[in-house]
Amino acid sequence: MIPLLSVVVPFQDVEAYITECLKSLAAQTLEDIEVILVDDGSEDGSRRVAEDFAARDERFVIVTQRNLGPGPARNAGIRHARGTYLAFADSDDVVPPNAYELLVGSLAETASDLACGAVGRLVDGRLEESTLHEKVFRRPQLCTHITDKQVLIRDRTVWNKVYRRSFWERCGLAFPAGIYEDVPVAMQAHVLATSVDMVGEVVYHWRRRESGATSITQRRTEPDNLYERLAAIRAVRAFLDERAPDLLDGFDALVLEKDILFLFQALEGCDDCEPVLKLAHAWLAELSVRALATAPSLRRLELHLVKRGLVRELRKVRAFRRAREGGTRIVPRGRRITNWYGDYPFFRNRRLRIPDEVFDARDELKLVAKVDACEWTGREYLLRGHVSFHRVDKKVSRVGLWLCDGRRRVPLEVRRSGRYGVVAAIDPRKLGGGRNWKLQVRAELRGLVMTGWCRDGDTGPTWRFSVPGRSRTGMETTQ
Repeated sequence: MIPLLSVVVPFQDVEAYITECLKSLAAQTLEDIEVILVDDGSEDGSRRVAEDFAARDERFVIVTQRNLGPGPARNAGIRHARGTYLAFADSDDVVPPNAYELLVGSLAETASDLACGAVGRLVDGRLEESTLHEKVFRRPQLCTHITDKQVLIRDRTVWNKVYRRSFWERCGLAFPAGIYEDVPVAMQAHVLATSVDMVGEVVYHWRRRESGATSITQRRTEPDNLYERLAAIRAVRAFLDERAPDLLDGFDALVLEKDILFLFQALEGCDDCEPVLKLAHAWLAELSVRALATAPSLRRLELHLVKRGLVRELRKVRAFRRAREGGTRIVPRGRRITNWYGDYPFFRNRRLRIPDEVFDARDELKLVAKVDACEWTGREYLLRGHVSFHRVDKKVSRVGLWLCDGRRRVPLEVRRSGRYGVVAAIDPRKLGGGRNWKLQVRAELRGLVMTGWCRDGDTGPTWRFSVPGRSRTGMETTQ
């Protein structure tokens, strides 16, 4: 019988973790699967664990090869795969019980080429959000594509997905050798797919291994590891440049957000930094001028110091960043014309002479406006809210509030309460009807003017106000 899904699992010296992985595969609610275990030259007890599973469950098959790395091991597994669909799992991770049923079911319904889902990070037995995949799967969508849903540029892993086998073979997808072999393949698949399904549920538990000789956490700042990552970046950029150039800026921005951290960490810990600096210059030469120029101001400062080989200063800025995990400040400077700069070390340092534009943070300013409460007093609605500029530790000098229904704008009289609080009264008799009203805000500080809509609390949607119907006792329905 041909299985519906083939799951390829390469393994090499993972005796401490492989049992939990294989148990999670055996427990899948989608039972019509085969699990192809590729022994990539294991020298510990991993092979014995795999053989025990294969002896107990005929769905588990073992393939053996000399140690060639995870990419060639996956390719070997694919050659033995028989399923209509194809999936991959790493032998130290865990797959939730309904993951493959969910992903395969989506593909069967939509006829998309691949389905992908959210990822949880296994840290000391606890499940956390994967920061690598953050913001990707908050809004599930079927039959989409990376060129329409560009947040998928952040989805650079192969194991949180199920692929249609015919699509994989038609596109000639294959894994290269090297440590970061999945990044180029994941990006190629997203671009070459006709359509992609995004599901909101967590479909993969990615383990963070903090100990052991083969821990990626321990090896990711080694020069050889950094060269491998650079090779993967180059491969992806070359492919995008040819097939989807509109995605290059997004990919470069992600490299500057995530991948560049390993270079910084290497420079923070090295004794002889020249080889790492040379490698860093090769990294930066790959990225677009636009991506480097539009990076956040604190990242631009770090990159500026790297370009000039100022390792000691870079280490000070990195320590400054870590000490302010709650966020750094943006400050106004100038008397006649106010500019807004990141409040970081070395601003206008006479010895270093770093250009002011490196610190320019005006584009990072954001208006924070929210409604905390809206209560009926018997005569009017009393609205309490908050207005400030994100990362600016100064009271907004002027605040204006208006209710808008798309046709009319009704100004509200604003009273200040404390540093950031605002209070306003809404008389529903002046609004009329039962339309939906949104609350618009205008805030001004030192010549900076920003407008926007108030949100419902800290993380809620846009705040809306509906005029309730009248009753014998007046406007009684509270919002």
